[in-house]
Amino acid sequence: MHTIWYWLPYCMRIWFYTLIGNYMEEGLITMDYDCGFSNDNKWFRYRAAAIIVEEGCVLFAGNEIDNYYYSIGGAVHIGETAEDAVKREVLEETGVAYEIDRLAVIHENFFTENQGSLKGMDCHEIAMYFLMKPRGTKELQSDSYTQGVKENMYWLPISELDKYRAFPTFMKEYLQKEHSGVEHIVSNETKKATKR
Repeated sequence: MHTIWYWLPYCMRIWFYTLIGNYMEEGLITMDYDCGFSNDNKWFRYRAAAIIVEEGCVLFAGNEIDNYYYSIGGAVHIGETAEDAVKREVLEETGVAYEIDRLAVIHENFFTENQGSLKGMDCHEIAMYFLMKPRGTKELQSDSYTQGVKENMYWLPISELDKYRAFPTFMKEYLQKEHSGVEHIVSNETKKATKR
C-alpha cells in the first residue's frame, strides 16, 4: 500500500493536464510551439525580429533579470511565417501594430549564454530581421512580459549604440549605412560579425 506522497505527483500531473485541457477547449490558452529545440547543452531557435527606427533611435527591449538590451522579436511558431511572427511579436511587446517595410537581415548567431535558462548552453540562432515602417512617434503601449518578468522598451540613440550592451551587436554599423537588399550577417562570440 502506497502513501499519499507516492500518489501526489501523479495526481498533480493529472490535475494540471485536465486544467490545461479545459482552458484549451475554452480557447483561453493555445499551445503554439516554437521552432527550436535543445539537445544536451546545445540550443537552436528560429527567430523573427524587428528593426524599429524613430527619430534617430532604434527600439530595444530589456528586463530586470538580463543585464543587456535585446531586439524586439521572438521565436517563430511551427506553421507560422516569419512575417506573421514578427508582426505578432512586435504587437505583443510594444502594444502597437507596426507594418513591415522589408526583410533587411538574415542573421546567423552563435553564442554561449552565461545566465538564465540557457546558462552554459551552446546557442545557435537564425533570425530574420524585418525593417518596420516608421510611425512618426516613439509612443508605445507596452505591457509585455518575458519568462514572468516585465519587459521594458528602450529607444536607444543609433549614434550612441556602442555605449550600450545591446544585441545584436551588428545593429549600429548596419543602421549607419544605406541598404537596398537583404544582408546576410554571421556572428560568433569568438569572432567579429561578418557580412556575406
